Amino acid sequence: MKKTKSAIIGGIAGAIGGGLGAWIGSSMVFKKVLKFGVIGLTCFTLAIIGGVNMVGFAQTEANFDNNLVGIWQGKIEIKGISLRIVFNITKDAEGKLTATMDSPDQRVEGIPVEEVTFKDSVLHLEVKSAGGFFEGKVQEDFLSIEGELNQAGNSFPLVLEQVEEIAKVNRPQEPKKPYPYKEEEVTYENRNAGITLAGTLTFPFEKGPFPAVLLITGSGAQDRNESEVTHKPFLVLADYLTCLGIAVLRVDDRGVGGSTGDFSQSTSEDFAGDVLTGIEYLKSRKEIDPKQIGLIGHSEGAIIAPMVAAQSPDVAFIVMMGGMGLTGEEILYLQSALILKVNGVSDELITKSRALQESIYKVLKKEKDDAVAAGELHKIIENAKLELSEEEREKILFGAFIEPPIKLIPWYRYFLTNDPKTALMEVKCPVLAINGEKDLQALPKESLQSIEKALIAGGNKDYTVKELPNLNHLFQTAQTGALSEYSQIEETIAPEALDLVGKWILERTGEWLL
Repeated sequence: MKKTKSAIIGGIAGAIGGGLGAWIGSSMVFKKVLKFGVIGLTCFTLAIIGGVNMVGFAQTEANFDNNLVGIWQGKIEIKGISLRIVFNITKDAEGKLTATMDSPDQRVEGIPVEEVTFKDSVLHLEVKSAGGFFEGKVQEDFLSIEGELNQAGNSFPLVLEQVEEIAKVNRPQEPKKPYPYKEEEVTYENRNAGITLAGTLTFPFEKGPFPAVLLITGSGAQDRNESEVTHKPFLVLADYLTCLGIAVLRVDDRGVGGSTGDFSQSTSEDFAGDVLTGIEYLKSRKEIDPKQIGLIGHSEGAIIAPMVAAQSPDVAFIVMMGGMGLTGEEILYLQSALILKVNGVSDELITKSRALQESIYKVLKKEKDDAVAAGELHKIIENAKLELSEEEREKILFGAFIEPPIKLIPWYRYFLTNDPKTALMEVKCPVLAINGEKDLQALPKESLQSIEKALIAGGNKDYTVKELPNLNHLFQTAQTGALSEYSQIEETIAPEALDLVGKWILERTGEWLL
């Protein structure tokens, strides 16, 4: 399955979002981060993985390059997540080496490599338009190639080994066509923002009108399936709910897939406007009951859902999955410390990371000019690189998600100071708030307590707040909750989480499980 460069960047940095979704806050820079947002996984590495249309050519060492023909696989580690990188090396009709690149854990295949050279036992594979390349020393036995994947001055150790075939990613919960319900590709306009939003609407074959939900992704530029490093949570969730008789609309974020607009210049408030537009679209459909339209938000989406519900009387209910009840700044400090700790980082280095975060967030909150802020942030990060060892740079600058604020200044500026409790106190419709016990990104105990207090303070009479044992930020059954587990777990969403959400919605829409 092939993807465009932008789709790949959105998918990973997206989970590394909502999936890592919370790095970017809720994924929170991944996501929605990974959720940048997943999260995926850094923006520059995604650009390499992102692929371009190019023609391969090569220089070769006579009598030896035939040994390079085959499948070469290795792994890079980014933000605690392991990604397989595969180069498929062949020869063209003229005997020149050519190659394509795969990222199996993102389910991306067949990306053309622009340049392949082999000289003095060194293999060079280059993707010029992405500003990246792999260069490595071919071992004498031609069984491995030891080198680095480079881009924009950053490098990642990568040892390639020749393999017979690439193991396929198994995702048993993903539905297979033909689906037992209707599926329709849709578009609608957010006229206030001047953008077009594209998504997928699923609804039962039976005659409606049906209750409906609009799914809201976590942080980071994400597609309609909220693709998170090999998983498609919103595809699985939409399938489950539609089979229960609930219509589901899932939508590409601004600037992702079929949607237009500039994600990098948008904030949670802008995304709330997109959701309001989606509600109006659902109200226009004869298949949908306009009095039974709800919202399901994951990670940052669980912050946006209350914002919309506080503004619109058309929201019949909201489900918050992996949401937060603290300010973005509080969340980012806590989640970064937890993620670093589970990855074995020392307390001393965690303290350094916190100090660096504080200096960055101070600039974001104080400086209103984006260009000036970007310049100051660049200086802070470059100085940190000089002061830190290579190991510390890897763990703090990449592992603690320090660099992305330069790319998403408007989003960060809003997210840092936004307090979710303000909107929650205005929500009068039914609310289901669930977090996984092993969620390192949304801090389940602190967030759920804060969410419940805000709902009580606002006088909400119908709410359910629940922590689900052994589940992580993606609501997978997990061992530690570490981001590195996300792609390794076959389960996309735990059945108990799906069952809880489905039953809760059916109870409030007058429908019953058969």
